[in-house]
Amino acid sequence: MHEVKLSIKTIRLRKVFGAGPEQTVAVEGLDLAVAAGSTTGLLGGNGAGKSTTMGMLLGLLEPTSGSIDMLGHDLHQRRDLIAPFINFSSPYVDLPNRLTVRQNLTVYGHLYGVADIAARIDELTEQLQIGNLLDRRHGSLSAGQRTRASLAKSLLNKPRLLLLDEPTASLDPDTADWVRGLLMGYRRETGATIFMSSHNMQEVERMCDDVIMMKQGSIVAQGAPQELLASYKRDNLEEVFLDIARDRI
Repeated sequence: MHEVKLSIKTIRLRKVFGAGPEQTVAVEGLDLAVAAGSTTGLLGGNGAGKSTTMGMLLGLLEPTSGSIDMLGHDLHQRRDLIAPFINFSSPYVDLPNRLTVRQNLTVYGHLYGVADIAARIDELTEQLQIGNLLDRRHGSLSAGQRTRASLAKSLLNKPRLLLLDEPTASLDPDTADWVRGLLMGYRRETGATIFMSSHNMQEVERMCDDVIMMKQGSIVAQGAPQELLASYKRDNLEEVFLDIARDRI
């Protein structure tokens, strides 16, 4: 049998905050297997462990136990081999507010070792239609404009693995639909892997090959959107989400 190549693999990943009677288990025994070239959605209600999981995958949080492999390398031991080929976007992580969008993209372009930063910024300006934002300070942008600037930053180094937290947050429906199309096109053209968390169930149904449902720090369901709909006998992922969140299973 042909072995599926994985972009993300975690084994018994666990994260505990605090100690003794005050400790909180945020993630418990998480086994992720994200196929290379796929778009995988990570879903769950508040407190399910999604943000903690994303934080560990980005190296921002140290796991209590377990292992993380990304792009075939151990994240703890060989982050230097992984970092040039991944990127992320989150509406909850701001770029430096005093810098303009162009200055931010230039700084991050140097950090990611982009060969011709000016040319890459020009490409992204056209793709993401951010020409009117380039010379404005990030702190002066609206929430939706910040989302677009963050997406531009996330695509600077043409990542092989793109981690997205609420990729269309604060965008109007038309712009959000356009961004989804752009991300799907990027995956088709480059073969990149997209791992995303979202509360937009229609977005997940449209974009994702595989969906992981978390609750109380553990995976409680996983499969292609249509497989989950059939398994739960529901018409859409929002109904599946509510069934899981409200223990109607």
